[in-house]
Amino acid sequence: MTGIDPAIVAAGLAIGFLVGLTGMGGGALMTPTLVFLFGVNPLTAISSDVVTSLFMKPAGAIVHLVRRTAHLRLVLWLCVGSVPAAFVGALLVDRMRGVPGFEDLLLRMLGVALLITSGGLIARAWSTMVRHHSPLGEGPAEPKRPRIVVRPLPTALLGAVAGLLVGMTSVGAGSLVLTVLLLIYPGLKPSQLVGTDLVQAIPLVASASLGHLLFGEVSFALTGSLLVGAIPGAFLGAQVSSRAPGGLIRRALAILLMASGLKLIGVSSALVLILTGAAAVLGPLTWMVLKRRFRGTRAADANAHGRGRA
Repeated sequence: MTGIDPAIVAAGLAIGFLVGLTGMGGGALMTPTLVFLFGVNPLTAISSDVVTSLFMKPAGAIVHLVRRTAHLRLVLWLCVGSVPAAFVGALLVDRMRGVPGFEDLLLRMLGVALLITSGGLIARAWSTMVRHHSPLGEGPAEPKRPRIVVRPLPTALLGAVAGLLVGMTSVGAGSLVLTVLLLIYPGLKPSQLVGTDLVQAIPLVASASLGHLLFGEVSFALTGSLLVGAIPGAFLGAQVSSRAPGGLIRRALAILLMASGLKLIGVSSALVLILTGAAAVLGPLTWMVLKRRFRGTRAADANAHGRGRA
């Protein structure tokens, strides 16, 4: 393609808005959209999406750096693993592109990455609900937190896995990173979790972008069209995010990503429809039960605090 494509701009605007609204990476939505809706070659979609992400990440990261809500030692150790792994992922894609059937394999890998992202979104909501006794799966930071003791090896390994996923599939590993960081460092504040992930994503994506610029199939026309829509879309989404039920939107996206992932790994359309329908029906029902449970717990906690003050 040559020049700015209005349809691609519109897609970039919509996906950028969702990124700003929910805080999740755009790769999980952008690459499948390019492949499914616009018929873009998977290699080109992945390479162009990675470069697009490089220009979408800094705005949020700068905010967290200014507010000092990024844990910089964790950022360092995540980058120790993620930066070289992201470059290696792009290099592996280049070296394997001549292998027969590699494009199909890449689509399946993309599907697995989407399923991991979907699972990460659900696990993150569940974990936050349990920690904060919040029926919406979101919660404020607690006033006191234990001191964070950085564990270099597991942190670097987490970074390496995330970097390899991004380098090979373009799917942002933010949900995976947030979920595992929460397991390794339960004392991290929610703002620190998000800030740490956003800041470490910049060198990660920069490394992956360099690899794809050197070895991939970046379409600058496609990237330009995406950026024209994605940058203002992300800004608008960020402005709305404080008023919208972000947790609810993330859970809806989890179902969408699950459906896309299942389709990419070769599951039949009929079975994808059945599983997606089941998730759409059973998911909210399960959430209603959990909401009642944690709403009661939260009310009981509030009453206990009230009696304590009395």
